[in-house]
Amino acid sequence: MTERSPIACLLVIGNEVLSGRTRDANIQFLATRLGEIGIPMREVRVIPDVRETIIRTVNEVREAFDHVFTTGGIGPTHDDITSECIAAAFGLPWEPHPEAWSRLERHYAPGEFNPARQRMATMPRGATLIDNAISIAPGFTIGNVHVLAGVPRIMQAMFESLAPKLRGGPPVASRTVHADGVMEGRIAEGLAAIQARWPALDIGSYPYYRMGGGGVALVAKGVDAEAVESASRDITTLLRAVGGKPVQGEPPG
Repeated sequence: MTERSPIACLLVIGNEVLSGRTRDANIQFLATRLGEIGIPMREVRVIPDVRETIIRTVNEVREAFDHVFTTGGIGPTHDDITSECIAAAFGLPWEPHPEAWSRLERHYAPGEFNPARQRMATMPRGATLIDNAISIAPGFTIGNVHVLAGVPRIMQAMFESLAPKLRGGPPVASRTVHADGVMEGRIAEGLAAIQARWPALDIGSYPYYRMGGGGVALVAKGVDAEAVESASRDITTLLRAVGGKPVQGEPPG
């Protein structure tokens, strides 16, 4: 029997995301990169900077998923409470991390490593650091929970530092075929038949609209690369059968 791939959940933490003040730019990056290393993302939750909510949600998802990633709430301000909430979720002390403390103390000029910045070096006891090549202050891993920054550029740098340490399964293969002028209603029945033919794959339909008309992009995705290629050929045949002119890849624009 083939061992299943580990699965992941992402917690986007921050009132600014829920209020619409900040547009989250991390979901697509993490979903794509995790798929490439064989850890498909199965769930994303957006939660506020509320202590009880963070603790409850972290404890729920770390039991259900192999990997949990969090973004946001590890800066120096009063509302950056992710780190201390993770410590509480694990029942661990929230205390200065010796290596993180040393890094930040060396980074800042004398007198500038103030109590606010010291919060960024305070973590659950036993946390493993996730390096941050952009702004020094690290993320951390405790158990199966990986705590990353919310700022996209910093989050991406942290993830690339962490990625080689993650155990994944087969990478997720994906093929997209699109056709202008084809509407979903014309291919729904045929697409359902393709999904039934390839039950282990995710077959998706994504309509698009742009100046001059729209169309549909059909995606086959899964860990069996040969099956993905075969399903992609079936999708191409279906689009031709309804009068479309299929093109490999995402629609431009």
